Amino acid sequence: MEWFTDADYWLGRLVFQRGLAAVYLIAFLSSAHQFRALIGERGMLPVPRFTEAVPFRQSPSVFHLHYSDRFFALVAWTGVALSAALVAGAADRVPLWASMVLWAVLWAMYLSIVNVGQTWYGFMWESLLLEAGFLAIFLGNGRTAPPVLVLWLLRWLLFRLEFGAGLIKLRGDPCWRDLTCLYYHHETQPMPGPLSRLFHRLPGPVHRVETGANHVAQLAAPIALFSPQPAASVAAGFIVVTQLWLVASGNFAWLNWLTILLAVSAIDGSVAAEALPMPGPPAFASTPGWYEGLVIAITALVAVASYWPVRNLLSRHQLMNYSFNPLHLVNTYGAFGSIGRVRHEVVIEGTDEPEITEDTRWQEYGFKGKPGDVRRLPPQVAPYHLRLDWLMWFAALSPVYALPWFVPFIGKLLDNDPATLKLLRTNPFPTSPPAYVRARFYRYRFTDRCEARTTGDRWHRTLVGEFVPPVAPARSGRL
Repeated sequence: MEWFTDADYWLGRLVFQRGLAAVYLIAFLSSAHQFRALIGERGMLPVPRFTEAVPFRQSPSVFHLHYSDRFFALVAWTGVALSAALVAGAADRVPLWASMVLWAVLWAMYLSIVNVGQTWYGFMWESLLLEAGFLAIFLGNGRTAPPVLVLWLLRWLLFRLEFGAGLIKLRGDPCWRDLTCLYYHHETQPMPGPLSRLFHRLPGPVHRVETGANHVAQLAAPIALFSPQPAASVAAGFIVVTQLWLVASGNFAWLNWLTILLAVSAIDGSVAAEALPMPGPPAFASTPGWYEGLVIAITALVAVASYWPVRNLLSRHQLMNYSFNPLHLVNTYGAFGSIGRVRHEVVIEGTDEPEITEDTRWQEYGFKGKPGDVRRLPPQVAPYHLRLDWLMWFAALSPVYALPWFVPFIGKLLDNDPATLKLLRTNPFPTSPPAYVRARFYRYRFTDRCEARTTGDRWHRTLVGEFVPPVAPARSGRL
């Protein structure tokens, strides 16, 4: 069937697939490095405890069949190796069916991790990676021309991602409607980056332009994705530019990069060739009948499953991020329906003194990404995902939300647990555990130019109160 494929999108598919494999690699690497402390057998939210309470049908995962830290590490590092092979083009060097198997195995392994990851994997970019990864199974390889139906499914995913985020903003915080949200957002976002302070210091009119451009990117450009070329390519290009702006202004794991890859898949290669010296499409083999039938079936499946996210988009009670099925297919997306005006941080301290007095010397634990040391430049960590640092931001917003994992976290610090300490940048007690640990609640704000020149500080912080009082190891009988 001639309508089934479109060779003009071969380059967009190539960039999307190689980029998606790179995102998978980072996701598996993040899991391999962090799982023992977060969800391991002795972690804060252990997988075995979760699989005992939640049946397979609600959270399908290979770890329902067997779990050990060694087995999880094997799955995660296998995912790293397979992702690296796909980045190098392995899927284009094997038959079509074998390429689909490689992508399917990668998707199934990461689904297994996400479905037992609990709170640590409750971010929108986890579901986004799984949905994009599922569609990649049916996108073909270098031996076949890109299937039009799957290309449209990728646009449909990008539309839901951007349009859902745009609607949740218009329905949410009034500052999105009066174009003032970015007066605050660069300072109060979950994980500021090295340039966030500069973005925050931009003049008010520039912040209004930023906000207006965001509305165009999330409410107008997604609709234009379904228009004829070259308008669709222009809309995709605008989304790419706005996502790069977000990459520069903060840390959102692989969310922005995956959005960019989805937008690139919508760019017509012939349109790109007019602006850049691009090669023409290669010669493709004929498309197998079984493959055409499978793509049509998957398209029908997505069309039926789209009922729930479409209903959600039309609802005044729109859910921000939600998966309607345990396979994380055809999800609803959205972010920052409300914007904080003030930034709060939970700062964790410990002491090795046996008794607490007014003169007790408390030493602060340093995190890899989240603000702590007022003199430290916020690092660029995305597209890598620091899960503990992100949830510390949520802990400052809602202590009740953090309770299931925060109490075990404090216990791990009191034990100087090696796996937990690997998640941190600095441990003030490298040789022996602290006698007490406490958590304090601070208000943080970026320093202005005068303050920065005088003090050398990038943040100014003010103590608000106690988050967790001093806690001693339970074995000592002191609490």
